[in-house]
Amino acid sequence: MKLRIEKQNLISGVSIVSKAIPSRTTMSILQCILIDASSSDIRLIANDTELGIETIAEGIIEEHGIIAVNADIFSNIVRKLPDGEIEISTEGYEKVMIRSGKAKFNILGRDGSDFTYLPDISREYGISVSQFTLRDIINKTIFSISSSDSNKMMNGELFEIDGNTLRVIALDGHRIAIRRVELKETYENRKVIIPGKTLSDISKIIGGDMEKNVSVYFTDKHACFEFDSTVVVSRLIEGEYFKVDQMLSNDFETHVRISRQELLSCLDRATLLVKEEDKKPIIMMIRGTSIELKINTTLGSMDEEIMIDKDGDDMNIGFNPKFLIEALRSIDEDDIDIYLLSSRAPAFIRDDYSYCYLVLPVNFITID
Repeated sequence: MKLRIEKQNLISGVSIVSKAIPSRTTMSILQCILIDASSSDIRLIANDTELGIETIAEGIIEEHGIIAVNADIFSNIVRKLPDGEIEISTEGYEKVMIRSGKAKFNILGRDGSDFTYLPDISREYGISVSQFTLRDIINKTIFSISSSDSNKMMNGELFEIDGNTLRVIALDGHRIAIRRVELKETYENRKVIIPGKTLSDISKIIGGDMEKNVSVYFTDKHACFEFDSTVVVSRLIEGEYFKVDQMLSNDFETHVRISRQELLSCLDRATLLVKEEDKKPIIMMIRGTSIELKINTTLGSMDEEIMIDKDGDDMNIGFNPKFLIEALRSIDEDDIDIYLLSSRAPAFIRDDYSYCYLVLPVNFITID
């Protein structure tokens, strides 16, 4: 095999597929990137059996071939090489030569036949969504998935297609994030649970172009995302997702309309006094036309007042400030609506259609 590729093209391709390289594995072949130049394109592939990514790197094929190389070693070498064209050639299956300018590396390769290609996914059922919309809806929900392995359903997001509507839901036991967007076409109804890691990786490698689309195909066990020159295939999380609609309520005793940026800035200031290990809540004391926000930690205390529009009862309620901050950062509107039933019931930050964020309150001792 002998290839010539511009450094930036190779770096881009390696960066994309490296998302599918596992941090730990007992199978060394899974820590490799496959360079497949057996046809008319230079394909870079990584596959950890749960997530597989394939992309095309533009370049010139002088001699066809296939080789697998250690991802860490290969990517580090490529990044350190001088700018310009990189030449990659092989002698058999064990010797890989990488040259650029006056720099030359020889590294070990592996037989490409040991590598597992991406599974062949049926294109029978799929949807189309703009790259901007998909990345946006992921970024505005992904923070609400659980980092714990105790419940696999909480490690993924529910993608629910209902006619021309896509609804995405994430939860971790303390909060729920829901976003809804309209699709340009109408599709058969479908529900799938996609791993959070897959979605997080896609949001990092996908472009934000409104004019470019992502084709997303679903089977019983896999989701396949196709965009630009890249294909991402992920196993789905099998099982029935939580009955989220039963957790949502339109009942409230207090409705607050408030400036999103004012509340977010206040919460940001409050967290200056919160150590990472602290569980101190921020207390919201809703009175008349204002909210007084208070926090008291081992580092000090803060007290700030924000003007609001309010319907309903006065109320004291406490929250983990991090949960509120992440929800507020995911909303674009200048003013938001918060609906409260009691100091022990979930708070809902929502509009009439596109988003709903549920945050559970925490117990607190009243600050005088």
